[in-house]
Amino acid sequence: MNPLDYTTLDTPIGPLLLAATAKGLVRVAFECEDFDTVLDTLATRLGAPAVHTPDRLDAAARQVAEYFAGTRAAFELPLDFALSTGFRQAVQQHLTLIPYGRTRTYTDVAAGVGHPRAMRAVGSACATNPLPVVVPCHRVLRTDGSLGGYLGGLDAKAALLALEAA
Repeated sequence: MNPLDYTTLDTPIGPLLLAATAKGLVRVAFECEDFDTVLDTLATRLGAPAVHTPDRLDAAARQVAEYFAGTRAAFELPLDFALSTGFRQAVQQHLTLIPYGRTRTYTDVAAGVGHPRAMRAVGSACATNPLPVVVPCHRVLRTDGSLGGYLGGLDAKAALLALEAA
């Protein structure tokens, strides 16, 4: 197994890049992020070259495909949160607790991680989530119910919420 394996797959919201370390899935990237740039950044940050090894990511690719097919409501993958630390990592880990088909507000998430006034910091943690789709930052909305932002674009966020009928 290579230190940093990756593959790409086509989805209804566009191509996604999946990258994994020996610990688990470490990065999901949207095409708008430029896959080459993402891979270069990962190689620098993690100290290992990225190697295209689709077989290593078969389970992750299958689960993402099942999610988009509407047959998977929860991911059962080992995750590597190495790209985030501190508060951002705590928020991102908390996001995995938001059930499929449900949404929370930035305020809800801030309270959930024990910092009820840190709504903007939660927004920042969501914006820098290295595992979008799998770690469901798309399920976090503004208090007024509007979408807020999303790295993959608001169309992608709306499509994910519609898929989940949230």
